Amino acid sequence: MPDQSNQSMDRNETPPARLSLNATEYAFISAVADTMIPADDLSPSGTDCGVAVFGDRQLASAWGGGAKLYRDGPFDKGEPEQGYQLPMTPRAFFAVGIAEMNTWCIETYGATFDRLSGTDRTAALTALESGKAKIPSIGGKMFFDALLGIVMEGFFADPIYGGNRDKVSWAMIGFPGLPAFYGDKMDEWRGKPYVVPPKSITDLL
Repeated sequence: MPDQSNQSMDRNETPPARLSLNATEYAFISAVADTMIPADDLSPSGTDCGVAVFGDRQLASAWGGGAKLYRDGPFDKGEPEQGYQLPMTPRAFFAVGIAEMNTWCIETYGATFDRLSGTDRTAALTALESGKAKIPSIGGKMFFDALLGIVMEGFFADPIYGGNRDKVSWAMIGFPGLPAFYGDKMDEWRGKPYVVPPKSITDLL
């Protein structure tokens, strides 16, 4: 996994250098993250939580390069329940999906996804999820599921991977984090909230 620092970043700091996504792709992922996770009383926006940074690092990693995918074919058209049946690496899959989604948004709304209003972004993602958005190479529903997955992973993963900045999602849901040695506290705290600051991998190094 690339650069696994856990340094907090405020709005005045320079974002981490992109490792995989180009500017257009990064803007797309950022807009998706902010649409799926808007800033509210519970947490900052998806971008402020580092979701786009997480996505960029994931796609730059061995996973993004398809290190554990079988890609020698043949690649016959499969059924939806068979899941991913394409020769593309995850990085190539996202590149194609972003390009085709932006093309559809231009044809439908007159602008790329990141330049749409919040209402139109929500409508565009709804169309993508239902398969109504034209993503001919990979299918809208499959691309939506991949976007939802990487956004959720970036929001809830350990901050060492670039997302969940300052462990905001863990604090929001009361998840204590990485340590798995709470057995001795079960009787003491049974039936009561166990409120402690969450710990990530970097807190234990």
